[in-house]
Amino acid sequence: MSSSSNPNSLVRRDGSGAMFDGIAPRYDLLNRLLSFGLDQRWRKLAITALKLKPQSRILDLATGTGDVAIAAAQAVPTLTVIGVDPSEEMMVVGRRKLQALGLAPRVSLELGDAQALAFENSSFDGISIAFGIRNVPDRVQALREMKRVLKPGGRLAILELSEPKAGVLGLLAKFHVHVLVPWVGALISGAHEYRYLQRSIAAFPPAHEFAKLIEAAGLAVEEIVPLTLGVAHLYVAENRISG
Repeated sequence: MSSSSNPNSLVRRDGSGAMFDGIAPRYDLLNRLLSFGLDQRWRKLAITALKLKPQSRILDLATGTGDVAIAAAQAVPTLTVIGVDPSEEMMVVGRRKLQALGLAPRVSLELGDAQALAFENSSFDGISIAFGIRNVPDRVQALREMKRVLKPGGRLAILELSEPKAGVLGLLAKFHVHVLVPWVGALISGAHEYRYLQRSIAAFPPAHEFAKLIEAAGLAVEEIVPLTLGVAHLYVAENRISG
């Protein structure tokens, strides 16, 4: 996901909603192939970290084709979820999935910008964002918006790709991220978007530095969990009640 000031912009900037519009029909297939299905396991870990309750109201940012929103709604049958993304075409795919699964009454997908959320203060019990914060131009502003719409005591779970760890297995993981992912992505999508994926991962700050950005937005980081040789991290934070 990316959040430009105008989510309907036709400019196909790297990481923009327009860029993801172009790969929407192939996005789910590529995710499964390029992560060997691990992305689904990672999403379940993020949902567990939110500690969802039966009547929780959840915001899923960078919702894309709705994988996290769907998994959350399936995990808790009385949960309601709003997914927000700047790519309308990604959400078209997501809405088809929701209809097929009978989840449309409890899960809605809306066009929006993570840097300027169209929700009132303290609107949500939990917020998730999977593989999207990397694409937001002003990450601190987006994190401040998450804090604003999160209820006191509410939880935030962020999944993001990262540079793999050192060592032999780390080198193999780096080969996968830097060579295999862009090559397979370009082969299947017929576009350059997966070159952007590799560049954006390399440019994302190390886990401890990103955790400082979360804290700077006023949220308390509870846990940083490296996943699968460090190719991804799960960041768990809480909107602590002051006083």
